[in-house]
Order: sequence, then structure tokens, then C-alpha cells
Amino acid sequence: MFGDKNDKNNLAFVDGQNLYMGIKSNKPAWKVDLAKFREYLSKKYNVQKAYYFLGYVDEVNQDLYSYIQEAGFVLVFKQHNSAMMGKKKGNVDSDIIFNVMKKIYKKEPFDKIVLVSGDGDYKMLVDFLIEENRFEKMLFPNKQFASSLYKKITRVYYDYLVNIKHRIELK
Repeated sequence: MFGDKNDKNNLAFVDGQNLYMGIKSNKPAWKVDLAKFREYLSKKYNVQKAYYFLGYVDEVNQDLYSYIQEAGFVLVFKQHNSAMMGKKKGNVDSDIIFNVMKKIYKKEPFDKIVLVSGDGDYKMLVDFLIEENRFEKMLFPNKQFASSLYKKITRVYYDYLVNIKHRIELK
């Protein structure tokens, strides 16, 4: 299905809240077609599995969750205790970092990581992955959502989704 024409086994981790808010704040605002975006990740970055992290489960968003999964993403929800379900902001940063590090620790087979976010909380992870030659690309939702902490990484390691808007925009 995805990326079966190559021998790379890259993984993508999407900070769903950061992607949504970043794209929404573009001028003019536009929306991502997640199926096109998933295909783009596969073809451009050899992503075999793409994880889409969301902050909480809300019964009214079942259509959204189905849409994300039908587009080819593995949906991952932040764990909350039952009293906080549906009330907490996304904040999936530590979950994504933990999941990446767990895959490395358990020596799960993958080549490199693609990260979709602009959040500076990932900077230490990005630096580590670059050092270990396990980092492919950081895809920023827009220039305003790209933390200034990333100014020192070389351009080869990041891009802006607005640069591929024509390929992934929901029409």
C-alpha cells in the first residue's frame, strides 16, 4: 500500500493539534486533505507507518477519527484519567517523544523519522535523531508555527507544508 516500491522504512509522527492550528492560521486559511498528505509522506519520504497523535477522545468527533484512519494514519490518543477525558488540551509532545525513543530502545525496525509539528519541545529529540542519523525531516505547518529553536538546524532537515499546499490541499 504505502511506500512498497522502496526498501526504506521511515516513520512519521504527526502532532495533530499543531498541524490543525498551524494550517488554520495560514493566510489565507486552507485545509489539509489527509489522504493526499499520507500519500505524499509515503512517496516523498518513504513513510511506511504514520502515527497521528490527538489530545483526547470526544464522542462528537467520531467522524474525524474515522477520516484520519481511512486516510492511512494510525490514530493515537493521549492517555488521560477518566475525570479529565474530553477536557484537556492536546499536548501530545511527551507522548510522541516517548514513542520514538521506545522504538529506538526496543530496536524496532525503522530507518528515519519524519516529524510534523513546529513545536520547540521536540528540539532535543530532533538533535538526537540527527546525531544518530535517524532523522529525515521536520514538516512545519507554517512559518509562524516553526519554533525559533530550529533556526540552527540545516535546511535539509525541514520544510513548510505551505510549500506543498498544491499537492495536499483539501479541495
